Amino acid sequence: MEDKVKLVLASGSPRRLALLNQAGIEPDLLMPAELDETPERGELPRRLAQRLAEEKARLVAGRAREAGIEALILAADTVVAVGRRILPKPELTAEADACLRLLSGRTHRVYTGICVMDRKRRAHTRLVETRVRFKRLSRDDVADYLACGEWRGKAGGYAIQGIAGAFVLKLVGSYTNVVGLPLAETVGLLAGEGYDVRAGWVERAA
Repeated sequence: MEDKVKLVLASGSPRRLALLNQAGIEPDLLMPAELDETPERGELPRRLAQRLAEEKARLVAGRAREAGIEALILAADTVVAVGRRILPKPELTAEADACLRLLSGRTHRVYTGICVMDRKRRAHTRLVETRVRFKRLSRDDVADYLACGEWRGKAGGYAIQGIAGAFVLKLVGSYTNVVGLPLAETVGLLAGEGYDVRAGWVERAA
């Protein structure tokens, strides 16, 4: 009998972990990947999401190998964009305010790059795109959302799974992509690399 394929999640995001858990997947280890997420000169949103996901996976794969850990590495990065303009993951109120005013009454795109690094350090990637349209936000909407602090560190300055879900008029594509990890595509990549994605289903039922 083959040993169970292990999984390392290259993220410290509680949202990504919760999404994996929702799908019945419990990573064996969490190893957050800290790197510079600044876009390269002229870099487009799609390319940024793909590049960062792969760089995170490679970084953590190296750390895992040094620690003697044989496992699949799962990494992801989410980018929010209006046209070619990449929105930040704001930590300052002024940044978040600018994001919300730009998104108000408009359609924007959310891209998530996913990378599964196999045990031979080969990268298997997917890019998922979702279109989201916000209602026109009033001054009070913006001010009170900024006051709640939910936006901090979130791509585009909002969290769709929270209060900002009430801003969404239309969504075309994967909802879990906007939260931070498109589940159907992620589970498909893991299954393709021999990970038993249904192992936790029976335990949950019990």
